[in-house]
Formats: sequence, C-alpha cells, structure tokens
Amino acid sequence: MIEAPDLLPDETALAARLLAAQAIAREAGQLALRYSAAPATLDVELKGPQDFVTAADRAAESLVRERLSEAFPEDAILGEEYPASGAPGSASVVWAVDPIDGTANFVAGRPEWCVSIGAIVGDRPELGVIYHPALDDLYAAQAGHGATRNGQPILVRPCMQLADATVSLEYSVGTDIDRYLGLLEPLLRTGGEYRRDGSAALALAQIAAGTLDGFIELHLNIWDVLAGIVLVREAGGWTSDFLAPGTLAAGNLMIAATPGIRDELLTVCNLRT
Repeated sequence: MIEAPDLLPDETALAARLLAAQAIAREAGQLALRYSAAPATLDVELKGPQDFVTAADRAAESLVRERLSEAFPEDAILGEEYPASGAPGSASVVWAVDPIDGTANFVAGRPEWCVSIGAIVGDRPELGVIYHPALDDLYAAQAGHGATRNGQPILVRPCMQLADATVSLEYSVGTDIDRYLGLLEPLLRTGGEYRRDGSAALALAQIAAGTLDGFIELHLNIWDVLAGIVLVREAGGWTSDFLAPGTLAAGNLMIAATPGIRDELLTVCNLRT
C-alpha cells in the first residue's frame, strides 16, 4: 500500500469517508433487515460447514461497494462475498467490508449480526464503522479521534484481572478444536467468563463500548476485524498486530483486550502476538 504522506487523504477527506461509511453501513443494515423480514427471499446457501451466505449478504455487499466506489473511485475494496475491486496492493485507501458478520445468526433469526466497514490508510487501520441493526447501534471511530456509539463517546471497561472479565472466545469450523479448548480451560480456571456469540465484529464493538473485556479467535479475515480494530484502539483498548505481511489475503490470529487484562490473558492462554 502507498505510504508517502503526500499521496494519502488529508483530514477533511478522511472525515468525509467516515461520514459516508456510517451512512452506507446503516443503509446496508436496513436492507438486510428487509430481507430477514421476508425469509423466502434469503436463498440460503452453504459455502462450507456452518458457513452460510444469503441473498442478503450479496445484496448488502453490492450496495456498500457501489456507494463507496461512487464516492471514492480511487479507493480499493476487499469484501467477503466478491473479488477485490481497485488495486489493494497500491491504493492509498483500502476498504474491508463484511456485509453481514454473523450470517448464521442472521439466518436463524438471532440478533447477533452486524455490518462492518473498515479502512486502511497507507499502512494503518484508520476508519471503523459497525452497525448493529437489532439495536440500531452505530459504532464509529477514526484513528486519533476516539470512538463513538450513536454519536456518544465510548471507552473500554477498566477491568484489571481475568477473574472479573468476560472474554469472547469465538470459533469457526476448520479451526483446531484442541487449540480452541486450550484457550477455554485456562480462562475458566482463572475465574473468568466467556461468550461465543458468532460475530467477531460485534464482539469487538462491545469491547470498545465496555460490555466485553477481551476477544480471541484463532483465524479471521481482514473484513471480519478491521473496523473493530480501530474501534477498540480508539476506545482505549489493545489489539494484536493483525496486519502482518500477507494477512490481507491469508488472514490471521485476532486478539483484543482492555489494557488491564492484556498481559494476563496472553499468559494464561499461552498466546504470542
């Protein structure tokens, strides 16, 4: 990606992108809600075991791509359902879009799903927007400018030990089961709590808002986490360095935590960043 400062968008251009992403995320979420109200239109398919895709996923991603491309034609876009557009290897702004993060929940009528839109500018996570339609909650953040939910500032919870923490331990089919269980047991033995709600992006937004304290998933893709990374960092939390070389294509381990439990979480779960 381009790193020369004179080629990167200025603060005004970044602010315009953040505002646009919020409006687009809300529009995509409302589109998905209309599909969920008419189950016969969902056209549910399996990409793999427990890996669903629906007409709503495709329609929502198409909407996001169209809106972003119209507003910012020089930007590149990565998404879950369609090939990359633009030139992700050289564009100064690369968007990562998950139109419905938590599709299994969406298909089953559970509320734990969201629209996630994040942007890398140069070589760093810069913009993050997550819309949770079930609660009409819109999370937004820009690097260096803090994080908000529905326009109000949010911060991570001041949790100082795992025994007082609730950590999201997410799992996807294909991940090593023994390794996953190797995270769960030591956490429980410390007295910590865990959740597995089926949406990585939503869990990261909840850390930013102070309703969860940590997150681990052994393998995710950039569109699952980019928006959440910006939100957690801007709300005062910590995240692992997801954007190592090659992760735009291959994905990576994802860890997030409040600063007070970071070291204990890494030690107890035998994780390296």
